[in-house]
Amino acid sequence: MANIHSQKKRILRSERERLENRRYTSTIKTYFRQLESQAQGDDAAAAETTHRELVSTIDKAIKRGAMHKNTGARKKSRAARTLANR
Repeated sequence: MANIHSQKKRILRSERERLENRRYTSTIKTYFRQLESQAQGDDAAAAETTHRELVSTIDKAIKRGAMHKNTGARKKSRAARTLANR
């Protein structure tokens, strides 16, 4: 553990930011798994809703800096391909 006060604050802040980034990535993975299972089934309306929520979450993660913009674009493209190939 650091001795300098500002470094202690920085450690706590970076941990909070790490957990925020993990929430975004975990949510994106969950939505993607749901989308894949719904796309294989016959639930088109639920798949469309999940796709919309997934894209929105990816955009928020990019805006917050939790995900690189190219990674987000790749994931959105993959999700659109999954939805189209059902």
